[in-house]
Amino acid sequence: MHAYTRRAAAAAVLALAAGAAFASATVGQPAPAFTAVDTAGKPVSLADFKGRHVVLEWVNPGCPYVVKHYGSGNMQGTQREAAAKGVVWLSINSTAADARDFLKPAEMAAWMQQQKAAATATLMDADGKVGRAYGARTTPHMYIIDPAGKLVYAGAIDSIPSGRVADIANATNHVKVALAESLAGKPVSTPVTRPYGCSVKYSSM
Repeated sequence: MHAYTRRAAAAAVLALAAGAAFASATVGQPAPAFTAVDTAGKPVSLADFKGRHVVLEWVNPGCPYVVKHYGSGNMQGTQREAAAKGVVWLSINSTAADARDFLKPAEMAAWMQQQKAAATATLMDADGKVGRAYGARTTPHMYIIDPAGKLVYAGAIDSIPSGRVADIANATNHVKVALAESLAGKPVSTPVTRPYGCSVKYSSM
């Protein structure tokens, strides 16, 4: 096993094991309200997007799993497909300021630009308030909110919890499927899946 894969696997184990210690926002219930500052210093509130579908994506460029999905173009492709359907996409970085892989807002903005990300906004959550409100455990960890403000999906981006880019082609993209169902006015067939990735490096508040 390559060192990269070993690190990724270890990170996933830690992230999944840590899950039990977190309360989570409940699918089928109203999504927790929040306001966070984007990488340009502008406050962004969930309430700003009332009446629209919203995807929340927890992101940390220092995580091998995030690199997997951005380096392959999978995350950006999912973002663009969502945007084409009028969906709002908020990428949220809850990495604590004292964590080794913390990026300052300008650095985070530059990374997203380098990746040609298609997020509506990238939000900084260094105090972890938004992440804790949702029970975000991993990067990535995905949530979908419907136009009524109800949480309709929470979990992994896809069905194969690995660090291998080759697995993306064989995986079911849960976010695409859930969005398509919700946009069509149908209930989400798989509303909860187990997230995988690196553990969110929350501040010790």
